[in-house]
Amino acid sequence: MLRRRRRRLLAGGVALLLLALLPLPIGDVYTLNLLILTLLYVGLSQAWNILGGYCGQISLGHALYFGAGAYVSTLLYLHLGLPPSLGLFAGGLVAAVLALAVGWPCFRLSGHYYAIATIVVAVIFYLLALNADFLGGASGVYIPFKGDSWVALQFRTSKLPFVYLALAYAALVWLLAWIMEGTRAGFYWRAVKDDPIAARSLAVRVLPSKLVAAGLSGFATGVGGAIYAQYVGYIDPDSVLAMPLSILIALPAVLGGVGTLWGPLLGAALLIPLSELSRSYLGGSGHGVDLMLYGGLIMLVALWRPEGLLGLFARRGGAGTHAGTA
Repeated sequence: MLRRRRRRLLAGGVALLLLALLPLPIGDVYTLNLLILTLLYVGLSQAWNILGGYCGQISLGHALYFGAGAYVSTLLYLHLGLPPSLGLFAGGLVAAVLALAVGWPCFRLSGHYYAIATIVVAVIFYLLALNADFLGGASGVYIPFKGDSWVALQFRTSKLPFVYLALAYAALVWLLAWIMEGTRAGFYWRAVKDDPIAARSLAVRVLPSKLVAAGLSGFATGVGGAIYAQYVGYIDPDSVLAMPLSILIALPAVLGGVGTLWGPLLGAALLIPLSELSRSYLGGSGHGVDLMLYGGLIMLVALWRPEGLLGLFARRGGAGTHAGTA
């Protein structure tokens, strides 16, 4: 077990090095933008995977935590002058508190009832944000550019800093998942996912275990939202709180393999470029094509590889068919 974990950490280090070298020869702005978004969703999907994959609590409302991180860091910067490099942690903390507040009552529900509850809560906050003047309402909030700065996380002369910022974010969330896999909490999560009743009979504190997963997942998602806000320089409810965003955060992990370290990376590397390219090249005539692609991919995976695309490599390598062994 320990040897396998060390191999995974070594593989993660190699992947990080390769990804760090990847953008250096790229001069095309569009390609760099695609790389930034892909890396950002690698981190976001891995954050979702902590709760939805390892702990088995399928949340379809993670846009709430993403939006909380985006709005909190932005408003602190605009009204209190707190640098976004610090504000992103504040956004993550607020998102974590929201995740705990949602989880405390909703974790008493099970299965699809919990998933529906997360949708309802996220939609409520989306509608509130649309009508909240201090959040800019439907018009949103613009983030003023004050010059290239790592403190303010603003870069307009080059996209490379954002590539490495997104890469650092994805790597840190991956490392968090790797650490938690080997802790007692990680084993509790897997027990709760497999059979909550059996886990409770073995003295696993089910609700606290779920809350720990929710807090970590919410925090990491909120940090991602804060980074996204600084990257685009403008946020509104439709861009950071809408329901399709929750689906897009979850899909890479579902596509690649839930409850695994590499599933979100594999899923995001396939799904995000495919989604962005379809929108770019089809334009208005392709409105909704990305949603059709999502649905088609999920149907194929569900029928062909229910454990996710990572199951292809696990089977070739002679590993078990269980996604957690990949």
